[in-house]
Amino acid sequence: MARQLRFNGTVGSGVRSPSVQKARIVDLGEFEGLFRTFSHSAWRLETRRRYASDEATDTYRQFVETGGVEWDESDPYCELIRSQTAQGKRVERVRIVDQPPTTGQLYLLNNAKRNSRLGEDIRNLQRADADSLQLPPDDFWLFDSRLAARLRFDDGDHLVDVELITEPAEIVRYSVIRDAAWHHAVPHEQFAAKPSSGE
Repeated sequence: MARQLRFNGTVGSGVRSPSVQKARIVDLGEFEGLFRTFSHSAWRLETRRRYASDEATDTYRQFVETGGVEWDESDPYCELIRSQTAQGKRVERVRIVDQPPTTGQLYLLNNAKRNSRLGEDIRNLQRADADSLQLPPDDFWLFDSRLAARLRFDDGDHLVDVELITEPAEIVRYSVIRDAAWHHAVPHEQFAAKPSSGE
């Protein structure tokens, strides 16, 4: 059973002093630039049941229709991540998955095959385990353990903008979340091989 941890306590909470750096909202273009400028590691927690941007793609329609995808590994994102991991930089993520998984989550489980070939290390965590750990609902990237990028979505699950956070106490809090999620998550190859409870 996953060990219970609390992330809404004293770490990164409480009264903020006037000298604390405020978070900054950036557009998606500036956010994408972070993937070109990070020095050592880019780590993501994916918490949502669906992403509207995925559903607008040809690959998503292909997945819904056939159950598989012919992934293009030459698009700009792939080239960028491949070049970063080739330099020894780490790109890692934990995806929280429902039981049974949503269609969007199944699509991302399939997508993990492509991203792994780019050098990403992708792991998965059942939502029940995430709830047991009391992980927050924040969907975020953590760059070089010094900058957190919290993704902000509208009611239609569209990514609207990104909140950049550099306050040290908040970075510690996000780092603790990362460590707990990473410790309990399962490499995507093992996770994909496990039968669902409905089979």
